[in-house]
Amino acid sequence: MPKIKTNSGAKKRFALTGSGKIKRKHAYHSHILTKKTKKQKRNLDHFTLVDKTNVSAVKELLALKS
Repeated sequence: MPKIKTNSGAKKRFALTGSGKIKRKHAYHSHILTKKTKKQKRNLDHFTLVDKTNVSAVKELLALKS
């Protein structure tokens, strides 16, 4: 069976943690920042984990599922 290619958009957007969880960045922190408060922008700056409902889909895009 041939290998599955990694989705190039997904590999730029997601990263694996040491324990195997998938990290992602928050949305809404790239442009139109003048109308957002400092607190809003600061809270969007951190990484978070992918929700459990989306983990299998992201793993498939990253070719991690066997």
